[in-house]
Amino acid sequence: MVDLATLSVEQLDALVKSAQERKEFLQKRPSAARVRRQIVKYIADYGYTVEELFGVEASPRKTAARRAPAKRARKAGKVAPKYRNPDNPRETWSGRGSAPRWLAAQLKKGKKREQFLIKR
Repeated sequence: MVDLATLSVEQLDALVKSAQERKEFLQKRPSAARVRRQIVKYIADYGYTVEELFGVEASPRKTAARRAPAKRARKAGKVAPKYRNPDNPRETWSGRGSAPRWLAAQLKKGKKREQFLIKR
């Protein structure tokens, strides 16, 4: 983002002019969907398909629907608990992900995370 408060009058005028030129360009340009339809029609008039010429589907919506499913991320295995809540020993945390509420509350009170380490 541009911080308008720091720009001089000349810089603001240049920015307004540049924005106006960009706006006029975008307004004159036909929509992508319209251009896509014209290209597909032109190709069909010569007896070809988009797939024959480019190796892709004519519609991006169709392509996305037929795309192979993404590979699943490797699931991390179980990890032994590293921290324990002294008030409730059943509450533990491995140190992965967001800190649990009980630990966050203790840290807000000024305690150190090391105080909750499980001794091995």
